[in-house]
Amino acid sequence: MPNHGPFDSRAGTAARPGSAATARPGAAGLGLTRMRFGIDLGGTKTEIVALDRDGALRLRHRRPTPPDYPGIVETIAALVAQAERETGTRGTVGIGIPGSLSPATGLVRNANSQALNGQKLDRDVAAAIGREVRVTNDANCLAMSEAADGAGAGHRTVFAVIIGTGCGGGIVSSGRILDGPNGTAGEWGHTPLPWMTAAEFPGPRCWCGRHGCLETFLSGPALAADCDGPGARDAGAIPARAAAGEDRAAAALARHADRLARALGLIANILDPDVIVLGGGLSNMQHLYAKVPPLMARHVLGDVARTPIVQARHGDSSGVFGAARLWDSA
Repeated sequence: MPNHGPFDSRAGTAARPGSAATARPGAAGLGLTRMRFGIDLGGTKTEIVALDRDGALRLRHRRPTPPDYPGIVETIAALVAQAERETGTRGTVGIGIPGSLSPATGLVRNANSQALNGQKLDRDVAAAIGREVRVTNDANCLAMSEAADGAGAGHRTVFAVIIGTGCGGGIVSSGRILDGPNGTAGEWGHTPLPWMTAAEFPGPRCWCGRHGCLETFLSGPALAADCDGPGARDAGAIPARAAAGEDRAAAALARHADRLARALGLIANILDPDVIVLGGGLSNMQHLYAKVPPLMARHVLGDVARTPIVQARHGDSSGVFGAARLWDSA
């Protein structure tokens, strides 16, 4: 898989000559080395953190995410301005989004925040704050954070997955995000569930238009629907129900663990990462760390299957911390 640096500039910030993202000096030209600002752009909230040179958290703020695109750009710019006033310094800016930038057009694609799709987010934010920004998928940010000083620290290749409202993945190797020439490396959630049973095939229809994507089996809403029927979306109480002796909840968790094991077994066969880090809401289900590794071993080709599966150390903060680190290799 090609390695294009801490993110693929063709699929990351897409800072092209003449674009707004290069109309002002970038990080090197401004000497922005003292503070790193990371922004997690979510569907309901937008968060900013400031990390100093040593990775210590110096500031954190959240604001509601506006429903309209101009409002989103204004909110990001306002958060950066506020952070710089409070820290008394300028800094580099990285942004994690629930989508990615097309390497062909530089426009946002596949974002579940519909206002972002088709927009030149990196260039518009760069114009608003007066410097180049880096933008990448939120799962890449998770991987970057956990590889730097989280659960994947000390490992060469980290595969990090988000299992929550959606399902995604990111890859960091030797401290660099691997995007690939198409900007799709790590898009684990939209690959089909491997080794489907007859009862599982062809799988539920996914919002991407395909059937059987991992997201339709492994996400929180998918687990809820599998347990409680169509229309159920909240899986939060299922582990407690299983612990209380409810057979239906226990059976749903067992199916989910088996499917996750198959999905991660495929990753072990293709990428063979040094560690797999789980993030997102379902990563808090502690039974996964005991149940999934032996189930995964059945699907790993070879005489050993010793890839550790661990919970993200930074929890919900992994994405925004990783966004702050997008300039680390600049």
